[in-house]
Amino acid sequence: MNDAQSAQFFRPRRNKGRLLFLLACLDIVLIMLAGTMGVTVPAFSGAVAVHTETTEYHWYTMPKTDGTQPDQQPEFAFISRYDGYRIGAPDKKVIYLTFDAGYENGNTPQILDALKKHNAPAAFFLVDHYIKSNPELVRRMVDEGHLVCSPSPSHKNMTAMDFETFKKEMEGVAERCKAVTGRPIAPYFRPPEGRFSERCLKYAQQLGYKTIFWSFAYKDWLTNAQPSPQDAMNTIIRRTHPGMVALLHATSATNAEILDDLLSKWEQMGYSFETLDDLTAQPSRG
Repeated sequence: MNDAQSAQFFRPRRNKGRLLFLLACLDIVLIMLAGTMGVTVPAFSGAVAVHTETTEYHWYTMPKTDGTQPDQQPEFAFISRYDGYRIGAPDKKVIYLTFDAGYENGNTPQILDALKKHNAPAAFFLVDHYIKSNPELVRRMVDEGHLVCSPSPSHKNMTAMDFETFKKEMEGVAERCKAVTGRPIAPYFRPPEGRFSERCLKYAQQLGYKTIFWSFAYKDWLTNAQPSPQDAMNTIIRRTHPGMVALLHATSATNAEILDDLLSKWEQMGYSFETLDDLTAQPSRG
């Protein structure tokens, strides 16, 4: 290799090295700013990760299709310190059904009919507006043995709220539930849109709530782009696993259509259905 070729070969590598060095320096400066200003910043080089009490995480799982549980994501391991639950025991063919509902579009009665037919308990995470607008449906949920739980009254991002604001959010939906049903809200919290921080989990715990994530979800929330019933059944059955905490949306027309058949299929596979009270009687598996 002559001098010209050598220079051409090594120059890009020197430039890349300089760029990585500058990005690492930028990481350090940003971390110092984060520490002094109480903010969270991303690491540009990928070499440094910043975690503060208000670092925002977005819950996700990596699905498997072999009938086994999804692996725990290492960055979420801390949830067990704050009574956070994502999954049940790996050796029990049990499913925990949870439904999120920000509004009512006519599908919930059919969902409740299917649950009643199969004597399958579920938890419904309802915003304040839903409870206010649909008192008869909410009372039916409670009367038929389901849990009414909170994702916060307004579905706001709660990751950086101070304690008093967080408490006010949680107390609002609890008061609404008590007024409508005559019973206290179930002590389970689900961070809106799966966005959470260590702080909001800590605040929920201090208020007596356990945080419920999930080990199964699929793209069922787009009401104008619903999966076909067959595609939905195939996806759900392929990803079913012991201890599954299933997140389904009550606004999904597909979910309402397939739920009766889905519950029958799960029963044929040897699965039974338990409540979040049963789940949280176990140690958190993070």
